[in-house]
Amino acid sequence: MSSPFSVNRPCRLQDVPGWDQETEVLVIGFGAAGASAAIEAASAGVRVLLLEASSGSGGTSALSGGEIYLGGNGGTPAQRNAGFSDDSEDLFRYLMMAGGPDADEAKARLYADNSLDHYHWLVAQGVPYKNTYLPQKMVEPVTDDCLIWSGSEEAWPFSEQAKPCPRGHTPQWEGWGGGRLLMDILAARVVELGVEVHYDSRVLALVVDDAGRVHGVVARCDGQPRYVRAGRGVVLCAGGFVMNREMVRRHAPQLMHNENPIGTPGDDGSGIQLGMSVGGAAIHMDEAFVSLPFYAPESLVRGIFVNERGQRFINEDCYHGRTGYHILRQGGDRVFLLADNACFERPPEFTRIDIAAVGETWEEVEQELGLPSGSLAESVDFFNRHAAQGQDPLFHKAAKWLNPLDEPPFVALDCRFDYAFYPHFTLGGLDTLPTGQVLTQQREPIAGLYAAGRTTCGLPRWGGGYSSGLSLADASFFGRQAGRHVATQG
Repeated sequence: MSSPFSVNRPCRLQDVPGWDQETEVLVIGFGAAGASAAIEAASAGVRVLLLEASSGSGGTSALSGGEIYLGGNGGTPAQRNAGFSDDSEDLFRYLMMAGGPDADEAKARLYADNSLDHYHWLVAQGVPYKNTYLPQKMVEPVTDDCLIWSGSEEAWPFSEQAKPCPRGHTPQWEGWGGGRLLMDILAARVVELGVEVHYDSRVLALVVDDAGRVHGVVARCDGQPRYVRAGRGVVLCAGGFVMNREMVRRHAPQLMHNENPIGTPGDDGSGIQLGMSVGGAAIHMDEAFVSLPFYAPESLVRGIFVNERGQRFINEDCYHGRTGYHILRQGGDRVFLLADNACFERPPEFTRIDIAAVGETWEEVEQELGLPSGSLAESVDFFNRHAAQGQDPLFHKAAKWLNPLDEPPFVALDCRFDYAFYPHFTLGGLDTLPTGQVLTQQREPIAGLYAAGRTTCGLPRWGGGYSSGLSLADASFFGRQAGRHVATQG
């Protein structure tokens, strides 16, 4: 028998037979955004109830490396220890570029001005940082070091408008997966503050009155529908929609040809659908983080990418997520990373980047790949002539990564989107104010409804500008803003 409730259709207040439970602030989802919202609301002295659909805390945040994008106001201790001074204006300009054509200026400004304070807040919750720096290009540290270059800060065009500075901060944790440590610390703080947490509790619908104000939810707890009232407001922190293949097909069909989504079953879009059911606007639903983790080894950054027409299309020293974004826009199925004997190292096995062709000349490689005669060879020749002079007139790759690809044998690495490892998740979601208030299409706040994390479209909203650590930065910081603001309502 199907449920009479739907995340796409609200329950009317007059149809609530009675409240099974009442609280002041109701948080939906126990990832970084939900935990941060609950911590702030509880710290403000209000009663907080947190509902989590799964059997434990963490969400997708716990699957991450725990990296958070931090800086500004002169720099964090890790930045200062490494000799960097990070001005808030540089952080702001970078965030505006990273946000793309529709960057949220209000959120970028608020985060840039308060990012250092957010670092100290994280430390106060118990998150440990070793405050050491790793200069190499990498996806994520395997040591317990802290500071890395996690975006395109040193790459064109970002470096022209914002002074480069590393801002990826990972917690003190050996190996990949520091997100579990981060979430365990935040979850312990939630419990310490007296937040009531119910697991295995899935929200079925929002409860709304005739004026459009959200009063609570209908949730399935212990197999039964329960009506839960939230006197001050509901905060949706239920993740993105990468695991909802129908929503992906409708909104971000470019992701359908790769089977490497990053998420948990909870990233089913239900939080976004709940917000939309009461008039919330969902924006940039076609945007996604799509990575090709072709480095480390960082020597491969000295190679060049070409599409199936033999044409180069990106400066290879940019962040691997920006590379993935542009690969998807090449209009063909095949992309190759070209390297010579001097810079070639085999990528890690998990990347599924295999050798497609080898030759003693670039013409041989071109012929083996079946590319149009002269296309690849001419692209390499153009690159080599300028690289020998420390220049890249087409894509402005930094001089330290420029070397002619002229030492045979030559190799083309196969980076097909339908085969190689392209981890991805969605960036689109509900439109919100910096306070976390969910907005309508007319950008008017919906009374009693807030959202944070990947349920929203926040700081990270353009795949071409994404940097590692932006999602956890956005989720934790703006989760805090939502928790703080909803606690003041009454």
